[in-house]
Amino acid sequence: MRYMLTLIGPEGGSEDITPEQMKEEMSHWAQFGQDAMEKGAFVAGEGLQESSTATTLRGGRGKEWAITDGPYAESKEQLGGFYLLECENLDAAIEWAKKVPLREGSIEVRPVMDYTEYGFDDPAEAGATPAAS
Repeated sequence: MRYMLTLIGPEGGSEDITPEQMKEEMSHWAQFGQDAMEKGAFVAGEGLQESSTATTLRGGRGKEWAITDGPYAESKEQLGGFYLLECENLDAAIEWAKKVPLREGSIEVRPVMDYTEYGFDDPAEAGATPAAS
């Protein structure tokens, strides 16, 4: 089953970091990704730019979209990145989350929708990415 790990933490700090310090910091993240790949858990993952670069759309199907600059919610903590992992169960996903080298913040672990529960033989029929075989 796939699990999304969303990484939430305080913004800022990267503007005062040197390229050498950034390389050192990112080495921890690269190691986590490598470990997850070697164990067959890694599906995808990315860090995100500061929330000030976000554009938010509010509305819905059949409605006009209101487009605003900035994040969905004003908060001291923001979504900073994510991992999509293939794990046997929630406990395994939690164990992976504990290994994420997040300096400060929280990690939300959430299962990805299982569309077979709704009668789809192939997740692509529901517009989802097919699971790795």
